[in-house]
Amino acid sequence: CACATNHNTKLNKMGIDLKAGGRRVGHNARKAPVSKNVYVKLLEKLFSFLARRAESKFALTVVKRLRMSQINCPPISISRMTRYMKGKEGKTAVIVGAVTDDPRLLEVPAMTVAALRFTETARARIVKAGGECITLDQLALRTPKGSNTVLLRGAKNARESVRHFGHRTTVTNPHTHDGVKPRVISKGRKFEKARGRRRSTGFKV
Repeated sequence: CACATNHNTKLNKMGIDLKAGGRRVGHNARKAPVSKNVYVKLLEKLFSFLARRAESKFALTVVKRLRMSQINCPPISISRMTRYMKGKEGKTAVIVGAVTDDPRLLEVPAMTVAALRFTETARARIVKAGGECITLDQLALRTPKGSNTVLLRGAKNARESVRHFGHRTTVTNPHTHDGVKPRVISKGRKFEKARGRRRSTGFKV
């Protein structure tokens, strides 16, 4: 039938409504660092060259982390680093981020650490213990392929704000906000004391 063929040709010509979300956007890996820091941009160029020409998976991981947002590059304390480096003496700890001090750690072992940044006290304590603080470009000169290194990173979900986030829903657990810390403006007589918190107003939990 002529009507049917007409209808089919019309359907074939239909495009994707891009404005209404026809393309999947977001959730994509960065191709370059958003940071305006020249040092970070140069490091990204250096390690992407090593990843490509030396076919180094270590360099590829470093590049990926250099391109990440600030929230995805959390700092690591020397106490956590000491714990991770136990039994790995003689290896270099590599952190694509900041290394911070922890006054609760009484003894710092001698270790070589390569990182983007060190706090003043963290650097002083590592050096005093007989260790070494190097930059990532110095590391690239020493071990271009990352041999004899341990790639570490801080706890991403250690931020206080993460406690308020709901978890993903599944078939077995549809309750996304069970056991999630509530956002309370203030703790006092006038706050969080109405329905659901008193017998006289609805119910009490």
